[in-house]
Amino acid sequence: MRRALRTATMVLAACVGAALPARAAVERVEVTERTPFAGGMSFATVGAYEKIRGVAHFALDPNAPANARIVDLKLAPRDARGLVVFDSPFILLRPVKAEGSTLLYDVNNRGNIGILGQVNGRSPALNDPTTAADAGDGFLMRHGFSLLFSAWTWDVAPPPAGAKPLVLGTPIARGPGGAAITGPVENEFTVDAPAEVAVYAGMSGLTYEPATPDDPKAVLTIRARPDDPRIPLARASWRFVAPAQPGGPGRVRLDGGFSPGVIYELTYVAKDPKVTAAGLAGIRDLLAWFRDHPFEGAPAPKQELIYGISQSGRLIGRMLHDGLDVDETGRLAFQGAYLEVPGGGGSGGFNSRFVQPTRHPSMLQEHDHPSDAFPFTTAPSKDPVTGQTASLLDHAADAKGQTPKVMFANTSTEFWNRDASLIGTTPDGGHDVAPAAGVRLYAFMGSQHYVGRSHVRAPYLSCVSTTDHYLPMRALILALDRWTATGAEPPPSAYPQIANGGLLSVAAYDAAFPKGVGLTPPTDNLHEQRLDFGPRFESQGIADRIPPLKGPDYVSRVPAPDADGNDRGGVRMIEMEVPLGTHTGWNLRSPETGFPWATARFDGSFAPFARTEAERKAAHDPRPSLAARYPTREAYVAKVKAAAAAQVKAGFLLPEDVDRAVAENVGLYDRVMAHNPADQSCEYLFGS
Repeated sequence: MRRALRTATMVLAACVGAALPARAAVERVEVTERTPFAGGMSFATVGAYEKIRGVAHFALDPNAPANARIVDLKLAPRDARGLVVFDSPFILLRPVKAEGSTLLYDVNNRGNIGILGQVNGRSPALNDPTTAADAGDGFLMRHGFSLLFSAWTWDVAPPPAGAKPLVLGTPIARGPGGAAITGPVENEFTVDAPAEVAVYAGMSGLTYEPATPDDPKAVLTIRARPDDPRIPLARASWRFVAPAQPGGPGRVRLDGGFSPGVIYELTYVAKDPKVTAAGLAGIRDLLAWFRDHPFEGAPAPKQELIYGISQSGRLIGRMLHDGLDVDETGRLAFQGAYLEVPGGGGSGGFNSRFVQPTRHPSMLQEHDHPSDAFPFTTAPSKDPVTGQTASLLDHAADAKGQTPKVMFANTSTEFWNRDASLIGTTPDGGHDVAPAAGVRLYAFMGSQHYVGRSHVRAPYLSCVSTTDHYLPMRALILALDRWTATGAEPPPSAYPQIANGGLLSVAAYDAAFPKGVGLTPPTDNLHEQRLDFGPRFESQGIADRIPPLKGPDYVSRVPAPDADGNDRGGVRMIEMEVPLGTHTGWNLRSPETGFPWATARFDGSFAPFARTEAERKAAHDPRPSLAARYPTREAYVAKVKAAAAAQVKAGFLLPEDVDRAVAENVGLYDRVMAHNPADQSCEYLFGS
């Protein structure tokens, strides 16, 4: 087997060398494993799948125009040819008979495969798709996609035993003569319960550690709110301690311990900045390589799409922002892109010196990291503060002036916590900005960042929102595939707008939200400020000011509620058309975890309607009861089926998913009707 693999690698490398110019971005693809996937099971008419694991070897030309926007690439070590070399592991799941397949690239999230969990309904065990169970319901396989995964980032915390995260050995920038480059690094963190020791890296990630061990000049500050003055703690009162496991994120110990309700910020000088955007170029170039090459007995794919969830969706936005969707030959690396829950962060922090990709702002923390910044819209808009006119796609066109087809899909939560309104409005929140041709904006109203799964309220006040926006995601992925392949138009954009009253200020939302439903709206949403990192940041990606100076806020708005408190506009899923209660995109923190004024980072809320008019009156609930809305269970089921049919017609639900959608909604109806409202647990929201 090893001899066969070595032979395959040598033959493949020879083919690559013959087919590509001397300065190919992907020089060699090494196959290390090739096995049947899911035990060789057949997926509908597509047939069996196989898994190919390997390593792609990259060589970036720092002087190529396509790479000009990669911060610090010219400072990375070069080989004898003047190229920056690195490699990335990859996994390919494809039909054994892969002729005519669409290649769908999933941008991993903190090293973990995301698309299988959300679209197929099952995240692969140990991040290593192998078994039939790892295929979930087989949706992507039944529709014949070839699925590609590779590493793009370095800041992945050590995994559980046996797990196989995709982690990139990112090039390191060096100064003259190979000298280490140093610079300031900021780490903001909180704790939900008292703790003697705390991790200061971002969520499930790593950070740059101090250049000097236990740096005596490091500074730890406290404050209650993001914009409050920072109060330094005496250096003698705290100290660095070793990571909990080798290679893990650093920790600090504080005399008297860390407390909820406090924002801690640790700053110091770090060294050896990673050329983080080399990972974005690696995605681009791996897709470009597969675009142009037959691989292991199968032809090149008919087209290529890219998909990303949350952080991964923001990364795709950064690729478009920086033109890293266009390869060194001037061609698009992918024809279509699906950005799931990216908020307004299409220019997120993936391409600057000492950037930490894991960091991103919430209502509570990490406001000082480069993330949401102008331009937000895909058609040109003007920033009234700077006078600049720009769009997210200004650098995204290929040599022929073509840009990828793009879908943005946010939930209600991103309007509260991630500036989502700004991808469809001017930066002052004053006017709508229609998306560019070839772009669609969708909003899954009443949904939270991921489909709610928590069975308890803690650490928040309310039960989570239960709306299933993964079903319209499935329909839209197939629509994107058709759109790029044949030009068939997908559903029109469905996004709340200012012009029709669908977007409001938080104050107007609070005034319109019904009282007495058991939910108290937040007093604010996230509205990022313009950050000034110093004179070199815009042109070179180098932050000279940490923390940055802050300018005027961008003005983000939230979806308007209807009389039930459910968001208007956007994609009208069954849960909104035939509601069982109020679904919001926000949830407040429990006071004991600190910051009761702040919203949960990812979670929404659900408050069911009263079952009967008597219960409604006893609770002083202004919303009509379930009995008043649906006199019988049969009446409710009929309305659900009609709403599902309307969703199919609108293009947001697949015929194959109708039974699942009906079963999910009817199942929740039965559990709400059987639930004693005096019981404050959230267990009833979920079936067995």
